[in-house]
This record gives sequence, C-alpha cells and structure tokens, in this order.
Amino acid sequence: MSKKNNLIGWREWLTLPELGIQDIKAKIDTGARTSALHAFSLESYQESGIAMVRFGMHPLQNNTDFEQWCTAKVIDEREVTDSGGHRESRFVIRTPVKLGPHQWDIEVTLTNRDTMKFRMLLGRTAIAGHFRVDPEASYLYGKPRKNTHRPSKQKPKK
Repeated sequence: MSKKNNLIGWREWLTLPELGIQDIKAKIDTGARTSALHAFSLESYQESGIAMVRFGMHPLQNNTDFEQWCTAKVIDEREVTDSGGHRESRFVIRTPVKLGPHQWDIEVTLTNRDTMKFRMLLGRTAIAGHFRVDPEASYLYGKPRKNTHRPSKQKPKK
C-alpha cells in the first residue's frame, strides 16, 4: 500500500471477515499501541493442542440485543494498561481486517467495551505503514449499507 494515498478519518467502519463481523465502527486511536475488540463471556480452550478463545460481542454501538459469537486462535496473553491506567490481562488474537478495498492482518486484544462508545479501537501498530489519519475526517471509506447484520448466532459449542 502507498502510505501517501491512504488517508483515513478518526473513525471508520471495518469488517473482520474471519470473525464473521460484517460492520463494526472503530475509533482510529494513534494514542493506543494495540488494537482492542469488544468481547464478553470469554472462554479459553484447547483444540488439537492449540490455544483457542470463544467469545461473544456486540458489534453495534448502543445495542446489546444483537450478539455475535466468534472463535479465534490465541497467539498471546498480555498485560495491557488502558487509558484510565488500569492493568488487565487480555487474550491476543490475529485476524484480517478490511477497510474499503484494503485488507491486512492485525493483532487485537479482547476486552469488555460495553461501556465504551466504540466497540473497537484500531491502534497505531495496526495502521503503521498502511494509512495516515486525518483527525478532522470521519468515514472516508463510507458507511455500511442498511441491514448488513445477520440474525444473532447461537453460542458455539466446544
């Protein structure tokens, strides 16, 4: 990707295709080193000797009725300090993210963001070398079409 031509706003709509998340509003946060994704009911387990995590998430801001259930390989568990100075141990997963025509892999920590305005933060490590941020702009890659969210998935079984 050409760094000079890929301008994004301070908030953008993303897709996380491997997690089955069609549209999620993300805050582009150059102050955060790592990216964070809303997750609840986190459950770690082993699958053929590989550490996995199953979690629920609410991809829509201000809507806890719509639930999305996801499963991902755990690549790490890290102590993360949030903006309020609180330390928390979080699972880290690697997943592709899509923004407009661009798709690349990012590392994401999983944490409960129900009380936060954005269900996802896209941190500076994820955007470095891919985009420049215009802090006065929003949704430079557009907004999602109406009704892009499918009915709630059932919680997957082990």
